[in-house]
Amino acid sequence: MTDSWMRVRWRIDGPQKLVVPAFAGRGREDGLWKTTCFELFIMEKDGTPSYSEFNMSPSERWAAYDFKDYREGRTDREFAREPDCTMRTGLSMAIFDAALPRVQVPGPPCAIGLAAVIEEEGGHTSYWALDHAKDVPDFHDPTCFTAGLARTRAA
Repeated sequence: MTDSWMRVRWRIDGPQKLVVPAFAGRGREDGLWKTTCFELFIMEKDGTPSYSEFNMSPSERWAAYDFKDYREGRTDREFAREPDCTMRTGLSMAIFDAALPRVQVPGPPCAIGLAAVIEEEGGHTSYWALDHAKDVPDFHDPTCFTAGLARTRAA
């Protein structure tokens, strides 16, 4: 993270059958999780169950939501400047980079969940997260927010 941007990178090994959504240009779009997309969840450590979800697609489409509680009270999160998303694919790996304007995402201290929906040729879809606390994938489960950002200490 820099003062201006929160940068996140996902790496996919063995992308030979990866379905990459076609370029659509920047813009807000719901339902990105129906094909390959990358997700970031942030829960501020302020004692409330509220959290934010950011979905980003290789198509350059994106979505941002705020929730008041676990899967409840969803509203669109306002974004004055759209995220920058870049997908690069090679023979042995694919890299997806996302940069979100720092002033538009919740700040530290916070818990973070990183996730990906990976669609492959033939209709196979897999769901990846830092942790799956249940038998079925549920990226919204707060126990999946296993990473975090701390406030910097003054020197």
